[in-house]
Amino acid sequence: MLKKYFEPGALFSFPAYRALLLSGILTVIAMSAFPIALAVTVLDAGGSATTLGLILAVRVLSGVVLAPVGGVWVDRLPRKTILILADGFRAIMGSVVVFIDPKSISMWILGAIVVLMGISDAFGGPAQGAIMPSILPDHLLPAGNVVKGIAFKGSTIAGPGVAGIIVVSLGTHATYVATSVFFLLGAVLLLRINEGPKVASDTHRTTFSEEMREGLQVVWYYKWIAAMILMASVQLMIVIGVENVLLPVITKRDFGTASVFATSAALFSAGGAISAVICIKSKVKNPGLVSVVVWGLFILAPLVLAFPNSKNLIFIAYFIAGFSVGPWEAFWATQVQREVPAEYQGRVFAIDYMGSVGLMPLGMALAGPLVNVFGERELLIGVAAFHLFICAVVLLVPGVKQMKSSRPPYTPKSAISS
Repeated sequence: MLKKYFEPGALFSFPAYRALLLSGILTVIAMSAFPIALAVTVLDAGGSATTLGLILAVRVLSGVVLAPVGGVWVDRLPRKTILILADGFRAIMGSVVVFIDPKSISMWILGAIVVLMGISDAFGGPAQGAIMPSILPDHLLPAGNVVKGIAFKGSTIAGPGVAGIIVVSLGTHATYVATSVFFLLGAVLLLRINEGPKVASDTHRTTFSEEMREGLQVVWYYKWIAAMILMASVQLMIVIGVENVLLPVITKRDFGTASVFATSAALFSAGGAISAVICIKSKVKNPGLVSVVVWGLFILAPLVLAFPNSKNLIFIAYFIAGFSVGPWEAFWATQVQREVPAEYQGRVFAIDYMGSVGLMPLGMALAGPLVNVFGERELLIGVAAFHLFICAVVLLVPGVKQMKSSRPPYTPKSAISS
């Protein structure tokens, strides 16, 4: 049954894609396992929950702030090189903790390690998206992006479990060693990738700051890309940030167990995977329209939390809400890879990373105060309505419905007229 996927011309017949996928799985498992070991280390060293929260938040912040810098280097250097350096750097940072007594380690040292981990995310994330057109033919990009997305989501779920088992059985030092080994193996697998010719443009030489600004110009040139990144930024902060905080709070309070939260999250992921597969199997004329309309299904998550009468109803709602992210897995990265010239994709994916990650922690931090101001049920209903409103507004932007611009591909000269 699986043999057809390895036949000549099929997705897994491309060695570079297989190497990227396996490397990414190992890296994501290690990245999601590392915070578990870090949490144990911080608490063992006498740190408080506030200290732990600040240290974990710093990783996100450093990745977001340095994303534009990472995007420029992703467009300047071979993406394979960036990925190898990022994984190698993570392996070194993960192993540093092994040589320090966990009970006497300075919170400043841990914070510095986490900041450096976040910086590696700023380089590795954009490179993962930008390298895909170099290793797969155009017609396989949708399937390649979806399989990669599903595999990485599964790895994100598996990582904390792997870390928990190692911490309990062997201790935190062994967990840091394991994450470093995973990062190192990920880097070694990338050596097999033949990325092809250099994509960086030699036609014009600019300064580093000019290249960073040019990344913003490229995003603005493709109005549909700018609109969708802005939409995601606002919704992730106000809607998903609130939902992520209140899901575990409400389900634990009303049902007395954390299993409802865990099951809901798992069903959401399952719905997203099924939806993504359906989308790549379907002939969709307007991928943007489908993505935004189906994205509207996410309102089921906050609405069912506003009226948490039944565990089964929550499970059903979260499974259906999961379908909302499937079209994004199937269409977003692929359309960006097709629309944006290769030499600018690193910067575009870096800005996408900033929009996707940057404001969500703020929304999570504001969830509690907003509940105090508006009330829990009122807030959940409000964010659901806001979600639909933003979805409707973004469809008015030219090119969003098709995820395609009517303008010619971006060039430095075209920026002047935009």
